[in-house]
Amino acid sequence: MTDIEKLKKLTGESDETLLSLLLEDATAFVLSYTGRTRIVTGLEKAVRDLAVIALNRMGTEGEASRSGGGESYSFEAAPKHIYDTLDRYRLARIGGRTYEAKTEQAGDVPSPGGYT
Repeated sequence: MTDIEKLKKLTGESDETLLSLLLEDATAFVLSYTGRTRIVTGLEKAVRDLAVIALNRMGTEGEASRSGGGESYSFEAAPKHIYDTLDRYRLARIGGRTYEAKTEQAGDVPSPGGYT
C-alpha cells in the first residue's frame, strides 16, 4: 500500500494531488530537520503523521488557538512524539558539515510517492 493510499484510509480525503503535496512538504520538513538526504526506515510514519496534521490544520494556518461554541483548541508545531522520533534519526553536524553514510543501508526506503 502506498503512502497516498494509507493517507486516504486515515483521513477519508480522496484528492490525491493534495495528499501528494502534503506528503512532499512533510518529507521536505523531515529531511531538513534530520539533515538527511533520504527517508530511512523509521521515518515513514513521522512523514505520514505530519501530512495528516497539515491536512487537519488546513484553514487554521497562523493560529495559536481558537475558541467557539464552548470548545477551545490550541495548536502546537507538532506533537512531542513526532519530534522524539525525528531526533532519533537526526544527524550530528561536525565542523559545520553533516555526514551521512554513502552506502545503501538495509533500512533505506524509497521516498513516498517517488519524490525526494
